[in-house]
Amino acid sequence: MTEKIICAAIWYKDLERAHHRPINTPGGIVFCGHRHPHIISQINAVTGKRQCEHGKYIDGFLTNKNRFVDRHEGAKIWIENGNKLSYNDTILYSEDIY
Repeated sequence: MTEKIICAAIWYKDLERAHHRPINTPGGIVFCGHRHPHIISQINAVTGKRQCEHGKYIDGFLTNKNRFVDRHEGAKIWIENGNKLSYNDTILYSEDIY
């Protein structure tokens, strides 16, 4: 099965470990959504805190193989599937995938 990008995601590394999470994240919580700003709104609504108050985080994407990938790896997967990047040559943005 070819790996594909399915949605935007942000991995909050310093939050308490979630039981169900992508297979390659050893801890923390991965929130996913249509676009990265939507995810930031979700975490703010759930915790009552701003993005900068959650410690370390990485913007990225979830794949159909239940993996979290950063923007660079996401761009490689996106291009390998015959898609084009619209905003940068090496970084995938959520605006690229919809």
